[in-house]
Amino acid sequence: MISKVITGKSFYGVCRYICKDERRAAILETEGVRGHNYKLMAADFEMQQALRPTLKKAVFHGILSFYPGEKINDEKMCLIAKEYLSEMGIINTQYAITKHTDRNHPHLHIIANLVNSNGETIKDNWIGLKGKKIAQQLTSKHDLKQVLSKDLSLTNLERLNAKEVNRYIIYQAIAERLPLCKNLDGLKEHLKKQGIETLYKYKSSTKELQGISFKIGEYKYKGSEIDRTFSLKNLERTIEQNNKLLLKPAPEFFADSKSRQTLDEDSTKRQENKNSFLLEQLIKPEKNYEQLPYELKRNQKKKRKKLRLR
Repeated sequence: MISKVITGKSFYGVCRYICKDERRAAILETEGVRGHNYKLMAADFEMQQALRPTLKKAVFHGILSFYPGEKINDEKMCLIAKEYLSEMGIINTQYAITKHTDRNHPHLHIIANLVNSNGETIKDNWIGLKGKKIAQQLTSKHDLKQVLSKDLSLTNLERLNAKEVNRYIIYQAIAERLPLCKNLDGLKEHLKKQGIETLYKYKSSTKELQGISFKIGEYKYKGSEIDRTFSLKNLERTIEQNNKLLLKPAPEFFADSKSRQTLDEDSTKRQENKNSFLLEQLIKPEKNYEQLPYELKRNQKKKRKKLRLR
């Protein structure tokens, strides 16, 4: 089973796409919305969305694609979909689970409101990567077949409009590479190999960077349009944090080869731990990058306080 996630602005558009054609769509379960008519469903989602009018992208659209030919009953599909939402932290909110039968593999479309029933925002940063990880865990838990291919056709994306598909492709490319980038130029080179052009915007008559955009084919998107974590400011912050976490301590001199070998082994373990920690930060949306510098400063203050007491 694989997961693909798209966030958007229009509940009407996604409800219409997923639920209108009854020949291919079977609504398995809904919570807080009417399921017999896509227009009424969208209106119910929009009513709750209005509790947080400043949130531009309140639409969560998750696609769970199972292995071609795998037989799964509707009850189990609903169970998996609800566990998926729960593990993603999308709780206490409206949702609709729909099965599509127009492909040679079973797949679900899950619409959920990122404004919960209390009018609070459900965080969606790095939600695509987390969904992928959770889908792998649920595949093992429910003894499902692993989908090893990254074939985008398994998500039925070709039925979405081309602009949304390309926005999603750029999102995936950035999300997969960003943890390894030391600067924006490194990210730019990687994206170029995948046919994605990176465009910089400069302050008038200066060399000061002001914005970043990405282009694939005829479609061009601001970084924040791909995902708000991909604005220029947030990309620079993430890369800066990458470099802090990946810094190696300066090696010390040891006369004997055994001590040097021990140092090298310890250094490798520390590097692996740092890389693992970084990936966890990127996958977990509940972690906020802006909190990390504060925590580092707080630890430094504690150390200074201990030195004074001595």
